Amino acid sequence: MHGFLCVRAQDGHVIAAGELIQVAHGSTVTAHLVFHFRDGSLDDETTVFSERGSFRLVSDHHIQQGPSFPTPMDLTIDVMNGQVTSRVPGKAPAIYSVKIPFDLANGLVGTVVKNIKPNTPETKVSLLVMAPKPLVVKLDITPRGQDPFDLIGLPRKALHYNMQIQLGGVTGVVATLIGKHPSDLQIWVLGGDAPSFLREDGQWFADGPVWSTEFASPDWPDTAHPGCREVTLP
Repeated sequence: MHGFLCVRAQDGHVIAAGELIQVAHGSTVTAHLVFHFRDGSLDDETTVFSERGSFRLVSDHHIQQGPSFPTPMDLTIDVMNGQVTSRVPGKAPAIYSVKIPFDLANGLVGTVVKNIKPNTPETKVSLLVMAPKPLVVKLDITPRGQDPFDLIGLPRKALHYNMQIQLGGVTGVVATLIGKHPSDLQIWVLGGDAPSFLREDGQWFADGPVWSTEFASPDWPDTAHPGCREVTLP
């Protein structure tokens, strides 16, 4: 799969353009998702996972840097070795041994949601965050019914899911560092035999603004189509 995306701020302006490339080798899938921001910032994530009857994370490498991200991040999760590596500019890498749960979904949330059966009342997965050391929290995914949208003038309906980060007993300074009350994320998918991601609204980092991510379509110079034309890629 090779898809193109755009990111919009709450005022509707496009702030970033992205690409998602997924390549399967046997039962192992490598997904590369990268966003280039208009201010020069970068969000780059490479996720490797297996799909032998269920999704299992193998590794995840996530980088955030530039003006859009107050706290730079370079985080690598190695599931097989139970190792998490955090890199900060100007410092030696910090390496942690972590007991990683089987349902860890870093880099996999969109894939998981696309494969949830519509009548499933609740789905929970684990996420690893830095606060400032590795911490595993739960993501609670619940259906919110169907929302109408238009596709080239044709009415369709999207499955709407709410995603809530559950901090459990996390309190004090740690809770503040990862966002004491992080806002819920919203995601919409098109169901059917081949489910497709449509849109996601949510924060990309603790206490950050809510951005909207959706698929982008090509913008040809001989047509008057708005699309994501205002994005200038580096």
